[in-house]
Amino acid sequence: MLDLVDVWLRFDQDVLALQGVTLSLEAGEFAFLVGQTGSGKSSLLRLINRELVPTSGQVWVDGEEVTRLRPRHVPSLRRKIGVVYQDYRLLPDRTVWENVAFALRVIGVGGRALVRRTEMALDVVGLAHRARNLPHQLSGGEQQRVAIARAIVNQPPILLADEPTGNLDPETSWEIVQLLEKVNALGTTVLCASHDQLVVDRCQKRVIELSRGRIVRDEPGGSYGTPSPAFTVTGRSPRRTLLDGPWYGD
Repeated sequence: MLDLVDVWLRFDQDVLALQGVTLSLEAGEFAFLVGQTGSGKSSLLRLINRELVPTSGQVWVDGEEVTRLRPRHVPSLRRKIGVVYQDYRLLPDRTVWENVAFALRVIGVGGRALVRRTEMALDVVGLAHRARNLPHQLSGGEQQRVAIARAIVNQPPILLADEPTGNLDPETSWEIVQLLEKVNALGTTVLCASHDQLVVDRCQKRVIELSRGRIVRDEPGGSYGTPSPAFTVTGRSPRRTLLDGPWYGD
């Protein structure tokens, strides 16, 4: 589903954001991306979403080499990828329902399909009862749930989450990660960058650690800060069966 092959990313002559990164995630996998600030986590996610292009190497998404995509084909790629950010990025003057539906309108979905998908996405995140509220009327955790609904309403096979619990308290953080696990159980591949040690340790998912732009640890059922005795790229935890969840399969 996701493959990075010997990826290097240089911002200028003195800044190497990523160095020789090789990484593979299979369909339906859930993995955490950890590491200190500046280790390259966000840069890696932006490469997958084609916000950045590597200096060298290959990035494959769902069988397509995105590094070779022409600009006019990038929107089609991004329909396969939902993105959740730390700061939610909701439209402040639109209701919860309108924020989620907006992601469909921009790709030309309308009518009953738009209504059905929006309602189903809100059901998945447990916010159907908040559909008429504006973002400022919601808690931080609720706003992040709206952001997740917006990210999955287009039914993408891949979800990228960049520090989704960074602005939340521990209890709410755990609720958000449980929601990401729910989305993953519906068949979506999830790659989540996180500084949240408690969440990563508790989930016992695959953990990929970056340091100075290099992968220094990749292990299934890993913890936030416990390195393997010797680094090997294992990272292939048992696969989930892809399920047709209630919002899947238009």
